Amino acid sequence: MDWTHIFLAGYIGAVLTAIAASLRKKGWIGRGGAIALALAGIVGWNIIDVHYLNRSAKQNTEQKIDAAIAGMPIYQVLKEQEPQKFQQIRAQVLAMLKAGQSEQQVIDAIQPQILAIQKSRIAFAPDEQVVAVMQASVAQIAAVQKYSDDACYRFLFPAVKGGINPTNILPQSILLQRIEADVAMMRSAYGPNRHIITSEERQIAQRNAQRLVQSMTPQYGQHLQILSDPRKGIGNEKIACEIYKALWSNVLSLPKSEAAGFIRMALAD
Repeated sequence: MDWTHIFLAGYIGAVLTAIAASLRKKGWIGRGGAIALALAGIVGWNIIDVHYLNRSAKQNTEQKIDAAIAGMPIYQVLKEQEPQKFQQIRAQVLAMLKAGQSEQQVIDAIQPQILAIQKSRIAFAPDEQVVAVMQASVAQIAAVQKYSDDACYRFLFPAVKGGINPTNILPQSILLQRIEADVAMMRSAYGPNRHIITSEERQIAQRNAQRLVQSMTPQYGQHLQILSDPRKGIGNEKIACEIYKALWSNVLSLPKSEAAGFIRMALAD
């Protein structure tokens, strides 16, 4: 088993449903123009030689898992900041493997836990780090779409048509951008300049959400329903990806403080 890629895939959070539910609960957008925003593909990566796992056939599974984790900065940050949670995830992986569960089952178990940690961190990260995470995410969407519209759709909506392994598609430069952004964001959320969300920030984010949706309606019309019901994107994969890229590009065109506020609110429970 390639443990580096298993832990990496486990770090690719399927956040679409979480954000869609959050925004509907907030009532940010009406039914007529409902839109499920997505911070697609929160993913960590370290540029390392993954073949090192095969260099010592004598390593047991536990040693290989620890070696894979040691090579991934994002897990090292988690180990520093939440050692109990880190040990819990590690123990869970070992227990699942001992019980004979598959690689995909391990990945599915890791993803929601890492997503929850990311969501809790981004609320307190300074504007610059929050925006950098989204910039890396937009770069990921664009790079996957260059491979194919179908791959992009699966990347955004894995629950509908089945996901992809983005490590087989994304260039190393984009993967590195992702990990650097995530590590900086997680560290800054614990730093002296950690952000505190205000009521004014929430109000501005809500107004921006409504305005951005309205601005996209003339171009995309009923296709915006794809974002509230991804199944409607089947057969319209190219449009679905274009909508997501346009949405988050528009968010990033806002003043930095407003863009960061929007992203925080989209990920908030």
